[in-house]
Amino acid sequence: MIHTVGPIVYGGLNQALCQDLRNCYENVLQCCLEHKIRSVAFCCISTGEFHFPNEKAAEIAVKAVTDFLEKNGDCMERIIFNVFKENDYEIYKNILE
Repeated sequence: MIHTVGPIVYGGLNQALCQDLRNCYENVLQCCLEHKIRSVAFCCISTGEFHFPNEKAAEIAVKAVTDFLEKNGDCMERIIFNVFKENDYEIYKNILE
């Protein structure tokens, strides 16, 4: 298990918070690469109690993972975006189609 804590949105969303969230995904993937972990599941980092807007968080998550895979080839066998709410499922489904 790799644990990461995402940014908390207090006032409003800004570029620094978006970059912090992207870094969460990149750092976990880099850790996987370094330790030859080929499968990872991500929850919706920073959404819910941390108030990161779900759609923007999903866009950042998918872009971070896609960019990482483009740079690192076939280093991963499986990446799962694990969602709890139907709304999050629809958001990821629309982004990934």
